[in-house]
Amino acid sequence: MFWPMLAIALGFCGIAVLGVLAIRVFLEAQRLGLQVAATTETINRAAEDLERAATRLAATGDALR
Repeated sequence: MFWPMLAIALGFCGIAVLGVLAIRVFLEAQRLGLQVAATTETINRAAEDLERAATRLAATGDALR
């Protein structure tokens, strides 16, 4: 009777460890998603700034002709 109980206890411990690891992976994936969103926002802002600067530069170039 000892061995079946030990097998059940070890199985439960294994499932508990997998559950903890799954929660950690979920939290890290969520954190990575937030970082990607922040980086995307920064890149979009930089692209808009570049577009505005290029538009002003083109207007200045047209005025010089």
